[in-house]
Amino acid sequence: MVEFEVTGTTVTVRVTGAHKVLALRDHVSFDLAQVRAVGPAPVDLRPPWLRTPGTFFPGVIAAGIFRGKGRKEFWDTRFDGQGVLIELTGADFTRVVVDAAEPESVLRRLTALAA
Repeated sequence: MVEFEVTGTTVTVRVTGAHKVLALRDHVSFDLAQVRAVGPAPVDLRPPWLRTPGTFFPGVIAAGIFRGKGRKEFWDTRFDGQGVLIELTGADFTRVVVDAAEPESVLRRLTALAA
């Protein structure tokens, strides 16, 4: 799970608990102006094929940085329907896929702030 923190126009996604070890990262930050789209992450969505660094057990967990053709993504999800998908442009990452305790609330908040 992660926690979302918005300070001014900066969104910080803080990784909590043991997921810090699995993701090998404690936070990801980006500007609200870089948000292209926000939505629920489909349960069957999978990360790009190259972990750099990260943890991936198919259907169980994806945590860390994943790279694909022209993509650099941060994932921290257990594929249990609690995922939030954030598409970015001009940021360090092209996509952020993370689990949130209350995904509907996060989606509403980020959508309103990014508009």
